Amino acid sequence: MKEITQLAADLGRRLQVLNAHVTTAESCTGGGIAEAITQIPGSSAWFEAGYVTYSNRQKTRQLNVPETLFSKVGAVSQEVVEAMVRGAQEKSLARFAVAVSGIAGPDGGSPDKPVGTVWLAFGVGDEVTAELAHFPGNRDEVRRQTVKAALEGLLRRAAAEIDNQG
Repeated sequence: MKEITQLAADLGRRLQVLNAHVTTAESCTGGGIAEAITQIPGSSAWFEAGYVTYSNRQKTRQLNVPETLFSKVGAVSQEVVEAMVRGAQEKSLARFAVAVSGIAGPDGGSPDKPVGTVWLAFGVGDEVTAELAHFPGNRDEVRRQTVKAALEGLLRRAAAEIDNQG
């Protein structure tokens, strides 16, 4: 947990340099990314909002994810996390965003999408990128690794923004 707290603190420092805010759109982590961020004193200066959209219905209602995507590609897909990240940015007006959807287990996996399959999407302004991860371990380990990967991805993008300014 210390590593995750350190990542969140580093993210906060970088976002403050950029005078930018971050938002989260979470499914499989159940708010774990937002929890890590809000552990940091003063995070209200750079954390805008967290959306925990566990059900497909809430992904559509809160983040404007098109309903048709779920039957077409499933909730654990590049298209859905990209739509989640865009929706979170649109709703919160944050420059930085992360969205995650995955299969933490112990069940719910399939041959195509086994337990530990997680899609992450990152938004920085108008740019959206997505990454597919396969995390080993039990439910808690998959969720923890997802939180860590989300924070690391945000940190890399914030560092790149700082480098671009300098």
